Amino acid sequence: MLRKILFPLILGVAGCSVLVGLGLWQVERLAWKEEILAEIDRRLTAAPVPLTRFVNEQSDEYSRVSVTGRPTGEELHVLVSGTEAGTGYRVISRFETDIGPILVDQGLLPLENKDAASLRVQMRIVGTLLWPDDQNESTPEPDLAGNIWFARNVDTMSEVLDTQPLMVVASQTSPADPRLTPLPVNTASIKNDHFAYAVTWFLLAAVWAAMSLFLISRTTRQKDA
Repeated sequence: MLRKILFPLILGVAGCSVLVGLGLWQVERLAWKEEILAEIDRRLTAAPVPLTRFVNEQSDEYSRVSVTGRPTGEELHVLVSGTEAGTGYRVISRFETDIGPILVDQGLLPLENKDAASLRVQMRIVGTLLWPDDQNESTPEPDLAGNIWFARNVDTMSEVLDTQPLMVVASQTSPADPRLTPLPVNTASIKNDHFAYAVTWFLLAAVWAAMSLFLISRTTRQKDA
């Protein structure tokens, strides 16, 4: 009998071990991701500091900063949906500052206001440093003639607008551009699916174990018969 059930037993133990191992790996990834999100939340709730030219993506992303300058009116419109303010265009502006021109994500422009004139006055921006790259293989190329983009990419956009490769996502603007609704950075938009993945792997392990026990039971019944 042992010889009969040896193969399904080995198959069951091996399969369950692999699936449980994948589940435990996702649990570890969950803890890692939660630490990252906690650090991002800490940065997002810190008091803003003046923006300097020495910031970099590795150490300063998600840091709160303040900067004073003036939008030049040169801007890129990124089509977005599902934001807290609805569907429209994220306005990425060329913003002149004491440290040189930078990119500022000023917020959401309603679809019907696409051609409205921008506010070109001295402003104080409080926001978050971000180096987004929303592009993937399925992202369409921008419609340069219509000024419609489908993803943010700091390197590409800074080249087009001739700015430094850094972006501030505005949470407060004074004075405010009446066209726009700020879209502050928060952790709600950062994916953290590791708990769901872990549950999936553990459920698959349970199903594999049940199927293995059924196969062993069927094999022993055939022997008895």
